[in-house]
Amino acid sequence: MLYINPWVFALIVIVVIVFIVFVVIWVVHAHQRKVTTGKEELVGKAAVVQTALNPKGMVLVDGEHWTAVVDSGRVEPEEEVIITKVDGLKLMVTRKK
Repeated sequence: MLYINPWVFALIVIVVIVFIVFVVIWVVHAHQRKVTTGKEELVGKAAVVQTALNPKGMVLVDGEHWTAVVDSGRVEPEEEVIITKVDGLKLMVTRKK
């Protein structure tokens, strides 16, 4: 008959339980985090105008060029705007205050 030391068995059980608790905590935290990719990430970010927005032009966001439409007025190059909405591959922006 195979004999297992009770201390070794207890240590193995404790290690497995700690691992399971760690995984459950990690999964719960992963589900509670805010979305950090996709169009949800862009809303509220600042973008730098590359070509004048009158009302349509190009902006630079995180190193990527996007077509943007400003809600009102004209925005000159190098000014900052705030992204308010993403419509496909077009950003709706407003002048930064």
